[in-house]
Amino acid sequence: MEQQRVLFESGNEVAAYAAKQINYHVMGYYPITPSTQIAEFLDQMKADGEHEICMIPAEGEHSAAGICYGASTGGGRVFNATSANGLMYALEQLPVQSGTRFPMVMNVACRTVSGPLCIKGDHSDIMYCLNTGWIILFANTPQAVYDMNICALKIAEQVKLPVIVAFDGFFTSHQKRRCMVFEKDETVQNFIGKYDAEYSALDLKHPVSIGSYMNEPDVLNNKFQLHQAMEAAKTVIPSVFDDYFQLSGRQYATVEGYRTEDAEVVLHLLGSAYHTAKVAVDQLREQGKKVGVFTTNILRPYPAEELYELCKNAKTILVGDRQDSYGAKGGNLSLELKAMLQEKGSTAKVLTRIYGLGGKDFYEKDAEEMLLSCYDPNADRFDYFGKYPGEQVKEEQYFAPLTEKETKLGLTKCIMQDGKLQVEGGRLNETTEVPKRIAPGHGACPGCGIPVNLNLLLRGIEGNVVLLFQTGCGMVVTTGYPKTAFKVPYVHNLFQNGAATLTGLSEMFRERQKRGEYPDGEITFIMVSGDGGMDIGMGSALGTAIRNNRLILFEYDNGGYMNTGYQLSYSTPMGAKSSTSHVGQNQYGKPFFNKDMPQIMAATGIPYVATAAESNPVDFIKKAAKAQHYAQFYGMAYIKAISACPLNWGDKPNLERKVIGAAVDSCYFPLYEVEQGITTISYDPGQRKIPVTDWLKMMGRTKHLTNEKYKNITDEMQKEIDRRWEILKAKAEHKLL
Repeated sequence: MEQQRVLFESGNEVAAYAAKQINYHVMGYYPITPSTQIAEFLDQMKADGEHEICMIPAEGEHSAAGICYGASTGGGRVFNATSANGLMYALEQLPVQSGTRFPMVMNVACRTVSGPLCIKGDHSDIMYCLNTGWIILFANTPQAVYDMNICALKIAEQVKLPVIVAFDGFFTSHQKRRCMVFEKDETVQNFIGKYDAEYSALDLKHPVSIGSYMNEPDVLNNKFQLHQAMEAAKTVIPSVFDDYFQLSGRQYATVEGYRTEDAEVVLHLLGSAYHTAKVAVDQLREQGKKVGVFTTNILRPYPAEELYELCKNAKTILVGDRQDSYGAKGGNLSLELKAMLQEKGSTAKVLTRIYGLGGKDFYEKDAEEMLLSCYDPNADRFDYFGKYPGEQVKEEQYFAPLTEKETKLGLTKCIMQDGKLQVEGGRLNETTEVPKRIAPGHGACPGCGIPVNLNLLLRGIEGNVVLLFQTGCGMVVTTGYPKTAFKVPYVHNLFQNGAATLTGLSEMFRERQKRGEYPDGEITFIMVSGDGGMDIGMGSALGTAIRNNRLILFEYDNGGYMNTGYQLSYSTPMGAKSSTSHVGQNQYGKPFFNKDMPQIMAATGIPYVATAAESNPVDFIKKAAKAQHYAQFYGMAYIKAISACPLNWGDKPNLERKVIGAAVDSCYFPLYEVEQGITTISYDPGQRKIPVTDWLKMMGRTKHLTNEKYKNITDEMQKEIDRRWEILKAKAEHKLL
């Protein structure tokens, strides 16, 4: 055995540690709870000079999968990590990777797939991957996460298939345990050996076409070869596990069983629950019950023979599924075990219990109850374990509905003059009369800019409103089931599809009005996005802009993926530190400039684009009024507001307005509008314009940039800010721009 040392770490941490020791060439990634820590830990190690992995932050999981696929065709080693709906978003790319036979390793910290939105752990995501052609290992301890990550790459490269290492989100991913790791990175690298790809898109002497168009005979053979590779993996996986045992002293089998040899009743579980159930087995054995429990360490290829050996003597088998295949009376674990037993001619009685969904804890007493239920001859073959009737949630209306009369006060009036809207009214003292569409009962952090910006926006919007929020802090803090902070209709959809969803809703409203199914009147449809929603959601937003659908897209720009713990987004300032852009000897924070989303939107030709800030509230309210007018009569309007996040910006909540004002006065966040293609600067700081460093030093996330060693970075930032400002001024002076 090679020399090892002890770490007290979580599954996510040791997954990152294994990746560091392997020293992959490329990692394409996008943050999603609970897998995000893997990228965070790797980024910290990268900043400290512990590995050379090229870490590429994508704008969404689909693109992250594309980055990984492209990198793998280049003949190197590739790594990724994701969870839940992120895995769903990337799913279309998974068969591409396996069908073209390029190895890589992806960790999946298993989590509930929404809707409704839930970030806790179950197995509803990983089961979608069963038919993608990927080998799937399932680690039930943090130690196994580390070990299987090392074995996975060797398996992948031997059979030329990508491999998933899956484990329970928040249970295995976040719970710290004593783990053994190899003292030297070279030990891991020697074990996996060198990788010499048979084909590479970078082999210029032997050019190949990857992913060719195929018709039915060739596709059939291609898939047969993939089948053969999966069959070969049945031999390769145990062989690699045996080799790893010689290296580490830790033996892994394809399946594991506990006291199953003479068991009459056995429990079949996947993941960390297996260890909980072992305690229950011991307790029932003391009572004279012949019970056992077994699990599998691989989902693909399915270890049918090995599983049969563990349960062939049982009279009753209860399968605990942490996921349901709705309508099939069992999750995938149940369905595949039943199919195997039928093939073997087994007469064992099989019960299914769907349990632990949404991260519901699983205790020894739960395992004991499951096992004891097998002795009941009248036990249901299928049921949900732990469900409860509870009190029926009444459709309680927490707030009196806001009428059009209450919300259409005539405080702002839009008049078109010379092709531009002029807004009369909109003064602060007057607009306090506008009833709040969002109640004060939300859970935002002190100093959070989201409710401030939303309320300023809605002060300028008169009449009926329907809101759609993409996933993010703004959504999470206002809609904790079964309560809501909204006094108006509200819809949620995920980051990547909010604008399209609101398009469907707004067009349904107009179509039903056209058919006489809905009363006359107007509704202003507003999509609220932030926390990186205009990264992963940019495609949907641009599609909506190009269609010029009649709605308002409002982006609160807090400069990061705040709802997942502040990872860098494309709107994060250059040089800012975040949990995926650490500062260290090899890194100074985010390495590229912030995205200029208003200019991207302006390029689509929508009738109205504007930027706003709470430091200039009257300007903000008037722009909201303009946006409503354009959305009602002309097409799409887009407003972006800089939004404070004291928790992650590293400043004080009571000073946020000054920080926002400094962002505006430095022209990092200039205030302007693009109306019918014509640019107008709303606020020119003139002599009050300050260096960007005056703004950066006000926040903990960027304070390090004021150090002399980073002067080249701040100089580059200042140059880019000045360039963008000069372009804006030139556009404002031009009659066509």
